[in-house]
Amino acid sequence: MEALVEELNQHTYNYYVLAMPTIADYEFDKKLEQLATLEKEFPEFADPNSPTQRVGGEITKTFKTVKHKWAMLSLGNTYNEQDLRDFDERIKRSIGDNFEYVCELKFDGLSISITFENNKMVRAVTRGDGTQGDDVTTNIKTISNIPHHLNGPDIPSVFEIRGEIFMHRAAFERLNREKEELGEMAYANPRNFAAGTVKMQDSREVAKRPLDCFFYSLNTDKLFANTHWESLQAIKSWGFQVSEHSKLVPSIENVFDFIKHWENERFKIGYDIDGIVIKVNSYAQQQELGFTAKSPRWAISYKYKAQEVETILQKVTYQVGRTGAVTPVANLKPVLLAGTTVKRATLHNANEIERLDLHEGDTVFVEKGGEIIPKIINVNLEKRQPGSIKVIYPTSCPECGTALVRFTGEVAYYCPNDEACPPQIVGKIQHFIGRKAMDINGLGDETIETFYKQGLVKHISDLYTLHKKSDLLKQIERFGERSIDNMLKGIEDSKQMPFERVLFGLGIRYVGATVARKLAYATKNMEKLSHASIEELIAIDEIGQRIAESIVEYFNNPIHIQQIDLLKSYGLQFEVAENTITLQSDKLTGKTFVISGVFDGVSRDELKDIIEGNGGKILSGISAKLNYLLAGDNMGPSKLEKAKKLNVPLISQGELLEMLK
Repeated sequence: MEALVEELNQHTYNYYVLAMPTIADYEFDKKLEQLATLEKEFPEFADPNSPTQRVGGEITKTFKTVKHKWAMLSLGNTYNEQDLRDFDERIKRSIGDNFEYVCELKFDGLSISITFENNKMVRAVTRGDGTQGDDVTTNIKTISNIPHHLNGPDIPSVFEIRGEIFMHRAAFERLNREKEELGEMAYANPRNFAAGTVKMQDSREVAKRPLDCFFYSLNTDKLFANTHWESLQAIKSWGFQVSEHSKLVPSIENVFDFIKHWENERFKIGYDIDGIVIKVNSYAQQQELGFTAKSPRWAISYKYKAQEVETILQKVTYQVGRTGAVTPVANLKPVLLAGTTVKRATLHNANEIERLDLHEGDTVFVEKGGEIIPKIINVNLEKRQPGSIKVIYPTSCPECGTALVRFTGEVAYYCPNDEACPPQIVGKIQHFIGRKAMDINGLGDETIETFYKQGLVKHISDLYTLHKKSDLLKQIERFGERSIDNMLKGIEDSKQMPFERVLFGLGIRYVGATVARKLAYATKNMEKLSHASIEELIAIDEIGQRIAESIVEYFNNPIHIQQIDLLKSYGLQFEVAENTITLQSDKLTGKTFVISGVFDGVSRDELKDIIEGNGGKILSGISAKLNYLLAGDNMGPSKLEKAKKLNVPLISQGELLEMLK
């Protein structure tokens, strides 16, 4: 589970931040599904910061970070008909049979959210991690088919519109040829080219690249339309480009017809799509169906199966990660697959090498769904060369030579030499400076690698002595005085980061950002945490045996204690800053609520804030312990029936406000 969390988080970073994915969509989804199954079966080992609980993705430091007013959630993915039928049945159980679907092409590009105020574009933000993204307004304004100003009746004074920025294949191929002629590295596919372009610093360069955009969603404070289909027609009339291929259909059987039609037709259009998006049409029904932590319950994405080709396995190399996990990578004879040249494939772990029974020089089948690094499916044994040598997973670390270990119940092998194995040392420091940890401006992964090779940093604490080594810093190529000043200021500013961020930055195994926050708030300071017993740790909310044992083991290492003492002496925060939370009132203290339906002049989020601000608690579902069901219009019949069966009182919006007088 730990290996899957680390691998999936890395793939998410590669996809959203670097715009250089290293795994096929199908393989990513299968790994995510495997992790979710394991977490359900073994909840005591689940990482609260697991990619199954988050949307994914990180934020670059190049642009201003902006929080989304409405979260940009991911869609659940499926690759087969039965999953779609199950989705349809879940919808029917919640809202009955009277509903429609909207089918849309799933464009393979970069999601964007654009805010308009008084008919004028004011801000364009990338998806980022789903809750906040990068402000790329200047670059988005260079895209010719996105309007800056609107004219027309009945346009909301403030709204957010979402779309997908992409590049047509013909333009991609032309621009890639130009890059190759200049001796520059070509992009792998149009999606990467579009993502890289949107995040360029110079908007003049962005303007030279022919980006396009289809819009597919509208968000407003006040209900603007009753259905998603009506919204699509409205934004089209305002001048936004909406795909002509979207279709309103009455049943799941019509959805299957749409999917089947585009399975072959997708190769005849001039841009890439990797699937179909299916949405419940009615906004009231969407609101009733609600959301999980990761995705809406009223929408799903059907993704087309990956393509596959045959090529030669040239050799297997091994990468050592921050936690010491050793991951094998297949190096392939270059082959064209789904429009890109493939040179490498993931092998995941020793079990996968054994399952495939790989030999050097094998002819292998590889597949992918439009991304860079595919997966080896199997070996063509008929083409195996006589006397070929079997690929054997190493017993010692390829970087430092230390004997590898395998923990009980895990598939990955680890190098235990975490204080002297170069990639582990570099990885730890890179983790420490990351956005979710110390967020040190002026420092990046490549810089940390350079500093390590130059002997400037060997531990996290060495970052806080760099100001004494300015003469050595100036000798590093392309590292000028301004860069050094920015970096040293970023390091100094990081000393104000709260205790929970420092704790997460230490990189204790199984301690993600959420666990670090719970540990910090429960123990209040590093002194108490470092001396806590396993029993005391398990008593903290969401801390299980595995996490507790890892924490105790970490603090039993004298090198770790020495590093913490150094960081304390440099002025980092090792205590929680106590903040007092003031409620508007305590009139709802001890009362629990579930909110369902559509309300007049107020959103469900606003009602949630009102309830919690007066001491009440929001529950996720109806049970006998529930005090009130706050009922609006178009409430789902299943919730209403269950509430009546359990004698849960129904109250209106007006009755809630009466309770607060």
